[in-house]
Order: sequence, then structure tokens, then C-alpha cells
Amino acid sequence: MAVPAVLLAVAKRRALLRIVSSVVGVLVPVLIMAMCGGLALVASATQESTTACLTNASTFANTGSPPEAGAGLSIPSAAGTPIVLTAAQVKVAQAFIGVGKQLSVSDAGLQIAIMVGLQESGLRMLASGSVPESMAFAHDGVGSDHDSLGSAQQRPSVGWGSVAELMNPVYDAQAFFGGTSGPNHGSPRGLLDVPGWQSMAKGDAAQAVQISAFPELYAQWEGEASSIVAALKSGTTMAECSSDPGAIGAPDLPANLDQLRLDIIHYAQEGVGGTYVWGGTAFKAWDCSGYVQWIYAQAGIRLPRTEQWLAGTPTSRPQPGDLVVQNPDGPNHWGHVGIYAGNGMMYSALNPTVGTLLHPVVWNEDAEYFSMAANG
Repeated sequence: MAVPAVLLAVAKRRALLRIVSSVVGVLVPVLIMAMCGGLALVASATQESTTACLTNASTFANTGSPPEAGAGLSIPSAAGTPIVLTAAQVKVAQAFIGVGKQLSVSDAGLQIAIMVGLQESGLRMLASGSVPESMAFAHDGVGSDHDSLGSAQQRPSVGWGSVAELMNPVYDAQAFFGGTSGPNHGSPRGLLDVPGWQSMAKGDAAQAVQISAFPELYAQWEGEASSIVAALKSGTTMAECSSDPGAIGAPDLPANLDQLRLDIIHYAQEGVGGTYVWGGTAFKAWDCSGYVQWIYAQAGIRLPRTEQWLAGTPTSRPQPGDLVVQNPDGPNHWGHVGIYAGNGMMYSALNPTVGTLLHPVVWNEDAEYFSMAANG
């Protein structure tokens, strides 16, 4: 979402490349990707449960089908705020854990599988814009890394399986673990085919299967993967969470806010609940800059598709309706953009897991603000 083994055999450049998906038109995808990176998982600042619980978190597949049936999951983490998985992500995680348990894989092996799942696809089933056939199968998003498919982002062209097989989360898990009963019979090799994997650092074991151009990225998910395995491996029924982990009330607006800013906030609120689609510009099917561009267009302000802050004026005293830019990734360049809502809150298309919502500014790093209202 950053899943099981995606063999980038011939120098597969995934992590950053995958952030930018198969989007619309020309070379825009690369710019859009840089604009709207973001984690596939979000720790909610409002949920304080110390035990795993069921939540109504959901996600829409790019196919336009209804949300994945079943409940999502709020999982406590060492950081103090829970990890929130959608129902679709729970299904993928359960496939890895279920197959691993059938193979008598240790908790460490289950954790490695989830680490790969988090890094490769954010625990989502991804189709590929380069493989049109994959779009006919149920999927939670569209990737753009060669012909990589599914939750493990494996490639049919290097022998991981057929398109139909790789769009099945159970098959993905079987291929990732491999072993004597694995579908690939050791070529490509799965985790159980790697000699001494049990004594390796977990990130190194993941890389031994994935052969990624970015081997250092798997280790960052150790804590989250451990929490997910601990919550799901028992298979016991969980209670519902006491509140929706993502539900945050809209902040009060200043009484003297001008009509243009009121309009911007109004349209930002209209977009809440929209699906995050990399490169998307359609109503409620957008990425972060697509959402911002749509909002301002409704208010009569035309913004560029990316680098929207260039049309504004930096300000240290933001007002509701101004741009918030975050996650700096170069001089005067940021990886995320949204609309400031006041009182430390913002509206944004945050990531594929939670979609478009009102959330605390501090959920992303190093925010700066740009006033756009003068451009109306």
C-alpha cells in the first residue's frame, strides 16, 4: 500500500517509481507522483484504544465497485497511536498470515511478509497500467512499476505467475513464501527457499526475495508489521472500536472570513470521503493536487496541475482556505498539498488508505503555507 515478493529481477526501481502511478496523459504522472506521495497507513490521532478493534474504515477500488465488504481494523502500535487498516488491507494481510500459518512459518516470517506487503503495495491489490488484462480483476489501486501486479507486486514476465494468479492475494502469499509446496518451485525463490533467512535481519530477508533497487526500505515497517501480525494471527473475533478512528469534527471558522475563503472551505468539505487515485483529477477520484485544483476551480481560481504553491504567496499567518504544503523533497518543493481549515487542521487527499478527509496538519512533516485568495 508502500507486500510480498515482487521480484524486480532486473534492477526494479520501485519504491519511488511506484509512488507515481499510471495516470492520465503524457508525462504528468511523474510530477503528480512527486506531489502526492504519502503513507499507505495512517495512525489516527483520535483513537486511543489499547487493543485491536474493528472499525468502519473502507476504501473504493479503482474499478468503481462498492467498498470492500467487512470491517477494517484499528491496531495499537508502539508509537502510541493506532494503525488503521481498511477492510481491503485486512483481507490482504490475512492472506499472508493465513498461508504462512498453513506452512508453519514463524511469527518472524509472517512479519517479513507483512513488511514486504506494506512497502510494495500498502497491503493492497494493485493492477498495472502496463498490463491491461489486470484491470479486469478486482483491485484497490493501479501501479506503474513495469508489469508488477498484486499485493506483492510480482512480475509475470520473470516467472512469478500468470496475471490471473498474481491478482489473487492467496496466490501472492503462496508465491512469496515459496518452499517445497510453493507454486514456483524455488524459481523465483520465495522466503522459504532462502538459506538461513531465519538468522537474517528481517529487512535483509525481505530483500533476498524481492531483489529491490531500494533494499533499505523494508526495515522501516518492522514495528507496524509486528503489530499487524499480533492482531490478526489468532483469528479471534474483535469488538468494534468505540469511535471511528478517522472522525474529526470540522473546526470553527472565523466570523469575519471573506466569501471566497468560505467558498473554498465549502468545496473542500464537499470532497471529503473521496477516493485517493494517483494522478486522478475527477470528482472524488483524485490525488492531493487534483483535489486542491478541483476545489479552487469551483471557487473561480485556476491553479496548475502540480506545484500549485508557485501561484501563491508565502504566509506565516495562514487563514482557512490557504494552501498547506508538506513533506519537503527539494528546494522550494513539497510532496503533499492540501487546504488549511484553521485551528491546526487541514483538508487533503491524504493517501490510498484513508482517502480525502479533514485531519491534523501535524500528520505530515514541515508544513508551510501559501495564500491563494488574492488570485481570484
